[in-house]
Amino acid sequence: MTDKNQENKINQPVSEDSDSREEANVKERNLTANPGDRIADESQSVEDKSQQVAVDDVPDITGDRITVPTYFVVDEPNGEKKALHHVKDAEEISDVIRQARVDENGNRIW
Repeated sequence: MTDKNQENKINQPVSEDSDSREEANVKERNLTANPGDRIADESQSVEDKSQQVAVDDVPDITGDRITVPTYFVVDEPNGEKKALHHVKDAEEISDVIRQARVDENGNRIW
């Protein structure tokens, strides 16, 4: 290419060749849009699940900054704790919320 042609060349940013990258991108790894939504392959305790965060310190529709846990821990009628995934178990989480009641002192009754 001559110097004249070099001056007229447009250099656009382009994606890297997928073969030249060292690790796969999000689409290639089949990840969800939000890495916090992923369910771990290995078994985890309820305590471990309770510490996971799906979304941290982002504005919601009102502008308030919120943190969304990956799992919501609920008490089962038999006294055991259960971790419900905020996406996979959304319907069950809604059912639990509907069952919640508050007494005259503002204490939650299940």
